Amino acid sequence: MADIEEIRKLKARYFRLLDHQDWQGLSDVFAPDARIDVSSSTVSGSGRGVYSSRDSFVDTVSKLLHGAVTVHHGHTEEIELTGADSASGVWAMEDRIWFPEGSPVRTLWGAGWYEEEYERVDGRWRIKRMVLRRQRLELDGNPID
Repeated sequence: MADIEEIRKLKARYFRLLDHQDWQGLSDVFAPDARIDVSSSTVSGSGRGVYSSRDSFVDTVSKLLHGAVTVHHGHTEEIELTGADSASGVWAMEDRIWFPEGSPVRTLWGAGWYEEEYERVDGRWRIKRMVLRRQRLELDGNPID
């Protein structure tokens, strides 16, 4: 149970650090070689949003959210230990983003879930793989298919 609680705290930090735009702290929740897929958040379907390292993900997100106000929530986690230093999890999620004046999009609302894999690195749990799957996405109040 202690490992599951540590993973819960890890994900709570992810949401808090993202909303506080603490990019160094956010980077630290991921394994250095983390694979991150948030392509379901892109409208064009161009394959953008797939990252092969935490650094490329955090760099992109920091630029995208510059000047924005964000609120991210995660709930009803399902965490399973898959080995002594590995685990997997699914989290229901909801997010709201208010972009600064002059942005092409003013608001984003989304809901769905994260599918994740975790690994213990140097005694601390990190996100090794994260996939965001959106069930609903609205830009400026308009549903996106």
